[in-house]
Amino acid sequence: MPKAKSTLIVNGKTYEVGVSPDVPLLWVIREHLKLTGTKFGCGIAQCGACTVHLEGKAVRSCSVPVGDAFGKRVTTIEGIPSDHPVKRAWVQRQVPQCGYCQPGQIMQAIAVLNENPKITREKVVQAMAGNLCRCGTYPRILEAIDVALATSVQE
Repeated sequence: MPKAKSTLIVNGKTYEVGVSPDVPLLWVIREHLKLTGTKFGCGIAQCGACTVHLEGKAVRSCSVPVGDAFGKRVTTIEGIPSDHPVKRAWVQRQVPQCGYCQPGQIMQAIAVLNENPKITREKVVQAMAGNLCRCGTYPRILEAIDVALATSVQE
């Protein structure tokens, strides 16, 4: 039996998807919408590689059922403009090494800074602690967030 079509709003575009509401949002983003910037890391919401914004809040898309996103605003790394202060800071501080975790790191950083544009370094470290980087570029990640924090950060 075919699945009923449901509406997803991703990066400002409306999509009709025919998937079961319990399918992880990550797989709909990657496999159905072909937006592959959001990465699969662990599949259990522990690494942050799959971080996207749902109504402006950072969520782990591997553990969010797509049904929770129907009719809501989803933003992936592809929906963040290249001139966004966080993306510019990432380039300026040469953050990526292998780059695999970077979309999730950037999405988490943007959500954190949008939520609290006057956040302290200690709180940034806490907020970013759930995003893992195999290459260990944490010092550059924090430097980039400091640079972005010095500018106006709004998604």
